Amino acid sequence: MTRTIDLTVPDQTGRRALVTGGSDGIGLRIARRLAAAGAEVLLPVRNSAKGAAAAERIRREVPGARILLRELDLSSLDSVAALAEGLRAEGDPIHLLVGNAGVMTPPERQTTADGFELQFGTNHLGHFALVAGLLPLLREGRARVASQISIAANQGAVQWDDLNWQRSYDGMRAYSSSKIAYGLFGLELDRRSRAGGWGITSNLSHPGVAPTSLLAARPEVGRADDTREVRLIRWLSARGIVVGTVETAPLPAVLAATVGEEGRSRLYSPRGLGRLGGAPAEQRVLSRLRSEADAARIWAESERMTGVAFPAAANATAS
Repeated sequence: MTRTIDLTVPDQTGRRALVTGGSDGIGLRIARRLAAAGAEVLLPVRNSAKGAAAAERIRREVPGARILLRELDLSSLDSVAALAEGLRAEGDPIHLLVGNAGVMTPPERQTTADGFELQFGTNHLGHFALVAGLLPLLREGRARVASQISIAANQGAVQWDDLNWQRSYDGMRAYSSSKIAYGLFGLELDRRSRAGGWGITSNLSHPGVAPTSLLAARPEVGRADDTREVRLIRWLSARGIVVGTVETAPLPAVLAATVGEEGRSRLYSPRGLGRLGGAPAEQRVLSRLRSEADAARIWAESERMTGVAFPAAANATAS
């Protein structure tokens, strides 16, 4: 498998990019790549110390990089609303938004500050509310929104009758459900943008499989040690077998945020065996994301659950 991939990123000088989950892992590398292309990068982070360290690392590796830090906890709708309100008050348009942050497979069911199952609330609902709150700035910037899903969105299903997994929690199935929901939202956002004239292009990406922190020890979600899966992924990645690397995994999201034309939503992922690793490329939308009825349904459910409505949503019906 190719270990180094040369990806040309269009010049982003004069553009503002917001990257969630940018304080480590894939998000940090996405932010670094966009900064290297000239973008001013906004990193909304939950942990201010990690955020400051990430910003310093990017500035050290990309001389002249413009990195701005803000506070954000995607598991709190109040935090999401506060960030959106603050950025709207500043008034600067957002040209790129990469919704990359996420949490994966807590061993026991946990909830957000608002009582949602942690993965559904963070991976999907938090980003849904963030995009809604930032919509005026995204419209002004004719933004490209890249929603980072997962290869897990190609398995399982949305748990429509129990979105919060209150009856029979299963960490992996709940993770898949959250990522399917998020992918359906990303595609519906593009449809509604075109129908309502919002000027936003919404694409999807997934990083394949790489040795990131998602399956590593995460005491904050109840996982004291690295999982067996991440240890295997590290072993395969180090030997160039099937899966990707920490350097290749960010590239699909970078493509989704910067490359391609308006007109239809696209999915970018690795093009290697099983879409697990390799160079990024446009791919066919995953089967579980193709139902426009499901996309409209998750949009309505998300508005109901969060109490957040998209401006002019009533005038923009899915096509």
